[in-house]
Amino acid sequence: MPELSAPLASPATTRLLSRWLLLGEWRFHPVRAFVAILAIAIGVSLGFAIHLINAAAFNEFSTAVKSLSGQADVQVAGREALFDEAIYPQLAQRDGVAVASPVLELQAGVAGKKDGGPLHILALDVFRAGFISPDLIGAPAEGQPFDTLADDAVFLSPAALRWLAVAEGGQVALQSGTGTVSLRVAGSLQGARAGQRIAVMDIGAAQWRFNKLGKLSRIDLKLRQGVNRDAFQADLARTLEAQYPGRFQVGQPNDENQNSRNNNLSRAYRVNLTVLALVALFTGAFLVFSTQALSVIRRRGQFALLRVLGMERGQLLRQVLLEGASLGVVGAALGIAGGYAMAAVALRFFGGDLGAGYFAGVQPQVQFTPVAAFVYFALGLGVALLGCAAPALEAARAAPAIALKSGSEEVVTTRLAKTWPALACLLLAGALTFLPPVFELPLFGYLSIALLLIGAIALMPQLAAVVFRFLQRTWLRTETSKHAPVRSLTLARLANASGQAGIALGGVLSSFSLMVAMAIMVSSFRVSVDDWLLQILPADVYARTAASGGTAGLNPREQASITALPEVARVDFQRVRSLSLAPDRPNVALLARPINLQDPGKSMVLVGDTLPVPASSRPVWLSEAAADLYNVNPGQQIALPLAGGLHRFFVAGIWRDYARSSGAIQMPLDDYRALTRDNDVSDAALWLAKDATGDALQQRLKALPFGASLEVSNPSAIRALSLQIFDRSFAVTYLLEAIAIVIGLFGVAATFSAQTLARAREFGMLRHVGVTRGQILSILALEGGALTALGIATGFVLGLLISFVLVFIVNPQSFHWTMQLHLPWPLIATVAGALLTAAAATALIAGRQALSAGPIRAVREDW
Repeated sequence: MPELSAPLASPATTRLLSRWLLLGEWRFHPVRAFVAILAIAIGVSLGFAIHLINAAAFNEFSTAVKSLSGQADVQVAGREALFDEAIYPQLAQRDGVAVASPVLELQAGVAGKKDGGPLHILALDVFRAGFISPDLIGAPAEGQPFDTLADDAVFLSPAALRWLAVAEGGQVALQSGTGTVSLRVAGSLQGARAGQRIAVMDIGAAQWRFNKLGKLSRIDLKLRQGVNRDAFQADLARTLEAQYPGRFQVGQPNDENQNSRNNNLSRAYRVNLTVLALVALFTGAFLVFSTQALSVIRRRGQFALLRVLGMERGQLLRQVLLEGASLGVVGAALGIAGGYAMAAVALRFFGGDLGAGYFAGVQPQVQFTPVAAFVYFALGLGVALLGCAAPALEAARAAPAIALKSGSEEVVTTRLAKTWPALACLLLAGALTFLPPVFELPLFGYLSIALLLIGAIALMPQLAAVVFRFLQRTWLRTETSKHAPVRSLTLARLANASGQAGIALGGVLSSFSLMVAMAIMVSSFRVSVDDWLLQILPADVYARTAASGGTAGLNPREQASITALPEVARVDFQRVRSLSLAPDRPNVALLARPINLQDPGKSMVLVGDTLPVPASSRPVWLSEAAADLYNVNPGQQIALPLAGGLHRFFVAGIWRDYARSSGAIQMPLDDYRALTRDNDVSDAALWLAKDATGDALQQRLKALPFGASLEVSNPSAIRALSLQIFDRSFAVTYLLEAIAIVIGLFGVAATFSAQTLARAREFGMLRHVGVTRGQILSILALEGGALTALGIATGFVLGLLISFVLVFIVNPQSFHWTMQLHLPWPLIATVAGALLTAAAATALIAGRQALSAGPIRAVREDW
């Protein structure tokens, strides 16, 4: 034996042998290696691309927000959208302040333009803003130096000029109430960032033109040299809180609160998108396991011979790990390159929010980040190594004398399939669903889903043995079994080779269960939104000012005109405001509208019961998101900043709202008006009088003096538009779901093909004992169909369990709202049929190839 083992001990010989084994495996089984590489590449590329897109969009959004603050050291903002400018002299004259620059921010609707949202207007005092934010001062045309102070002039960023399709010197019409304000484009803002749609005008002109006299949004402070910003901020915050409780927020541009506010705006969406992208990578891990496990089974005799010739266990272990790692390296490298290309294309054509609307108004550019690339490359490589770890250990542990014997292949899968780790994974998965979120993210929910998949896949050999042995015993008791040898042979094979059947079933299980879970989650959300829309749109006609934004609305005289229409039996007006309840969270929406206090369930979609309102208390109802984010329960008190002060309200109940993930609060319109003296409204819901028609009412509304500024819709049109927006927001999710289905089909095809080709000797022996070629192909088709049917049935149950975690754990912990469960049977049935067809067809095609060598050649290794 020393003579034989000496050459293998040489490093050069070892490297040569390792290269031969690796390249030989790839050369003889290129499709199987290609599918495993493809799955890893797709998983890495999707994850890396979404990371690059999210990072680029978030960084550009944060930079754009920071650019609006210029060089301010401290900012004072109101907890309401606007506050009284009477506070300005106190801040400007405060010790340590060099310059105080007042700012009025408006979201003005553009008359005649329904897409793209409102125009962001910054109204500045040009003499003070020049010291803090000089990039926001417009560049007037030559010979017009005073346009920066003109009451009819506005300066637009290049992106706003393109969006509005207007040139310098042109006119732009903006909404103010139900009327319009025509402004002259006096120049551009060359300092604005790419894609940033903003406008700048004189603050006095904006206050007058948009009926905001005496109102400000924030005050930027530039401190004197040597003044400590943090100490000044803390002292100013204490002073303002003492003088004006709950009215102001004091911070620094891009401080921790601002960054958290920007991050919380879209974090759940970004994290969930990344997790969905990594579903393909998980599938890739199993495909690597399947590839390497089948390879070890097929080459069991070769490895045993190498052991006899002197190869040590450690060398064999490293060889199998090297083969798996090579799949990971190639797949991860292709994934990094593909991910960068995908991110560049997505940012170029779809923007940084991928249709979800979180980062509107920015134009991010993809930036290659080496650290993230290394992390995702390591993730792809790690997944490949994890997938081949168990087969590598089995190959190294196998006793050469036993492995050289033909027919010992099932021993490999028996050792790979342990029951107790699978059960432990399933039990731990169930326990994790009871744990709370971590940093407001459902990390334990994600881990629970991973453990459910791992545990269920590990149990497949045992499940296959139980099911197929039961079917075999049942079949053998029938009279038909005596005259149907093909079916008897099929069931005998499935019952007695459950380990290899389990490997094939795992591929079907992982792909189908994930597809089912994702389909149920998206379908449940869509159906819940549709049902919610049906409940919150009880009126016959809805009207609002056509241009969205904070400068539009209906005054009392216009409300009276609508109410007096003969086609109107009843009208409910609504006022929508924005409030800040915490400096590190996005604003919540306040909806003031008529509420049936005797039965609030008629006015909103309640979650649970509403509580009786104590005497002398003002009630409010919080959305699920608001209650969860601010940890407020029914029966407690909540303080809201209104009319320049804090007012306490009784939380009477929780209602369902899918429109605002940052939270919303409803309160009676009469209470709102009594507190704020604000009698304007944002929109109106109208019920038809007897014998009136919706079309007639819409015509009468358009015929009003201010009718041209109204957008009138019926509930079905609003519902259709809302679902269209939903589908656009979930377009990326649909794409990821489709990719998961395609990878699953490829994986099933590759697994069945590999198993069929590995059984060439078995087919040769069957041919020797008289089984015809057609009968063997029938056996393969039946095996493929039976295995896939069991995988689909088990995958459906597993997918349903995963969907429970997604719908009832992950979704509430991510987006803070609940929804009902809905199963999309047509989609599930279609994919199940495609998997059955793919498995049976692949088994037949691979069977023809396995039978092409002839029976004598097929069994020659056993001579």
